[in-house]
Amino acid sequence: MAELEALGRPAFLIVPSERHRLDASGYAQRFPNMTVVAPSGGKEKIADVVRVDTSTPDFGDPSVRYVEVVADSALEVDCEDGLTIIVNDLIGDIHDEGGIGGWLLRVMGFAGDDPHVPGPVKLTLGKHKREVAQQFRRWAERSDLRRIIVSHGDSIEVDPRGVLRKLAASLD
Repeated sequence: MAELEALGRPAFLIVPSERHRLDASGYAQRFPNMTVVAPSGGKEKIADVVRVDTSTPDFGDPSVRYVEVVADSALEVDCEDGLTIIVNDLIGDIHDEGGIGGWLLRVMGFAGDDPHVPGPVKLTLGKHKREVAQQFRRWAERSDLRRIIVSHGDSIEVDPRGVLRKLAASLD
C-alpha cells in the first residue's frame, strides 16, 4: 500500500467483473473519494460488497477508454506506439507454471500453451460467447493494436491481432 500511495491517491477503482470483487470494499474504505467502476452486467453482485459509482467512467483522459464486454470489462489505452488493450479474465496466457499448481491450472482450464479464453470463463459466457467474439474481432481490426495485457499470465505482444482472431474463432 505504501508503494501505491507513493504514486498518489487513486482516483478510480475498476472492479472488472463480479468474479473479482473480494478486495474492492477494502480499497473503497481506504480511499473513500475514489470512483468505483463496474460493468453494468455485474453491477448487482458487485454492489453486494462495494458501492458502484458508475459503469460509464470519464477518466478525464481521451487516451483511456472503458469497454464493457458482457459482464466483464477492459480498457483501451492509446500509447505512443499504438493501442494497448487491458483485459481481466477474458484472455489468459499462463503457460510456464510448474509443479502441482501448474498442473491444476491446466486441468482447470486456466493455463495452456497459447493465449486462450479459459475454460471456466467460456462456461460463464454461455449464450454471450458471440458478443465476446465480436469484440475480439473489432479489436483485431485495429491496425494500431500493439499489445494485450492480461490479468493472468504474460502480456501478448507477438501478433495480438492474430491472437484475437484465433480466440474469436474458438468462441464460435
